[in-house]
Amino acid sequence: MMRKSRDADHDAKEEQRPLNQWRRSKGGFMASMFIFVLSALDNMGFVANMVSIVLYFYGVMHFDLASSANTLTNFMGSTYLLSLVGGFISDTYLNRFTTCLLFGSLEVLALAMLTVQAASKHLHPEACGKSSCVKGGIAVMFYTSLCLLALGMGGVRGSMTAFGADQFDEKDPTEAKALASFFNWLLLSSTVGAITGVTGVVWVSTQKAWHWGFFIITIASSVGFVTLALGKQFYRIKTPGDSPTLRIAQVIVVSFKNRKLSLPESHGELYEISDKDATAEKIAHTNQMRFLDKAAIIQESSKPQAWKICTVTQVEEVKILTRMLPIVASTIILNTCMAQLQTFSVQQGNVMDLKLGSLTVPAPSIPVIPLVFISVLVPLYELFFVPFARKITNHPSGITQLQRVGVGLVLSAISMAVAGIVEVKRRDQGRKDPSKPISLFWLSFQYGIFGIADMFTLVGLLEFFYRESPASMKSLSTSLTWLSTSLGYFLSTVFVNVINAVTKRITRSKQGWLHGFDLNQNNLNLFYWFLATLSCLNFFNYLYWASRYQYKREDSGPGFKPLGEMPLKRVERKQDCEVSRE
Repeated sequence: MMRKSRDADHDAKEEQRPLNQWRRSKGGFMASMFIFVLSALDNMGFVANMVSIVLYFYGVMHFDLASSANTLTNFMGSTYLLSLVGGFISDTYLNRFTTCLLFGSLEVLALAMLTVQAASKHLHPEACGKSSCVKGGIAVMFYTSLCLLALGMGGVRGSMTAFGADQFDEKDPTEAKALASFFNWLLLSSTVGAITGVTGVVWVSTQKAWHWGFFIITIASSVGFVTLALGKQFYRIKTPGDSPTLRIAQVIVVSFKNRKLSLPESHGELYEISDKDATAEKIAHTNQMRFLDKAAIIQESSKPQAWKICTVTQVEEVKILTRMLPIVASTIILNTCMAQLQTFSVQQGNVMDLKLGSLTVPAPSIPVIPLVFISVLVPLYELFFVPFARKITNHPSGITQLQRVGVGLVLSAISMAVAGIVEVKRRDQGRKDPSKPISLFWLSFQYGIFGIADMFTLVGLLEFFYRESPASMKSLSTSLTWLSTSLGYFLSTVFVNVINAVTKRITRSKQGWLHGFDLNQNNLNLFYWFLATLSCLNFFNYLYWASRYQYKREDSGPGFKPLGEMPLKRVERKQDCEVSRE
């Protein structure tokens, strides 16, 4: 008997050997190199537009200041929000590689349209003195290009990160360490591209011509997606599965239908597919949110049909996503703080001393400061901190993803507090002697601290959502990071409007903290300190949810029985029990 068992194990290993050899020949950092190239080239244009296109709206398309800012924030928020579309499609209908190329083609088309419109003066509106001067065919082309660009860039972000992470097997100890490193190097590659964008591309756009800047971005993005396509033979391409939204809806509907049923004493009596029938990962049962377990209750004469019974794994997928939502919500404030570094901090820099020796730094290039910090710190973190932390914690990433996010939240609060202090110094000098402003590089303190915060939080969230998400929802789950960013941008606009409206009523001067055009007459420092206080409160909220979070565990085998191998027992409804007692 034992000999037969050994022979069976030997045969199974022999059957798995070709598959293991195939997996070793594909994926890994060899495949990731193509993705790093795309990340750098694509992010070069994305960040360049993010920090400078508001000037294009204002100077070329003749929006006023408020409309220019709103158009930018709406565009950025929509781009990050549309990453959910890319994530959904790559999880359900197309594989992540195809999804990335599809949305990439839309992005390149939109950039080409922007280039043509910027280069053709007859496609520019005439100045009219109103909040927006674009109309007719000019407006159609302008807004069509922005919508396509938001859809293309969002779709790429919703699929590219998960596609890169697919090149590593998180179940393999060696590749699990490599997966943690992948997210760090992905951040570094996108940062290098962003540095090029906010320096070289911004300089070309603002000092030479806007259409040349858009043209460079178009060519760079095209080269990036061609590079991605050339690496196809090296990729591990996973096929999409069932619709994640349908799987979620099934659990909610069936658990509601079974709300009056009593849960069995042992969770082993809940329905789960057998190991031999399983084609995807099975997730172990957890005791949180037990009401959802009712979707897996086996009733008399039950058959395993959709919308009538769900597996334990399917129920646990919904539990995982539900546990993730408070984590997502806890990072929105951090992204609201980040929005200030792209708006008010840039305006601060514009009225400071922009001289760096004989060189004048363009105001839109100010965000290069945190990018330089990140480009230096990521290699130091990966090469020195992570190996040291691994020896202490035995965790593949050095520290857990939620610990990493927590560090970022603390640093973001410190960054806003420092920003308020720097603003006081800048404003006092501006009121005392406007001809001698303080140096731009005083902003390096708040930018540098937030750069470190972003390095911890962004990578921590991407890795957390990828590792914890169910196999059928990897892209959609990692898109939750960009959803948080999107909501942070929109919340920034709400805060600015609300703070201005409230402070205008309660201050003696009857002027809002952020009124008018003169920063020297504003109280921007108080707004920064408001965000710092809110960030501290948000950190304690995050600690509560992070401490309660239960990490995903895969089902290791026995405990659940498939429907066909389990004796069916009648599950009584609560109302039936009450009748029998009478």
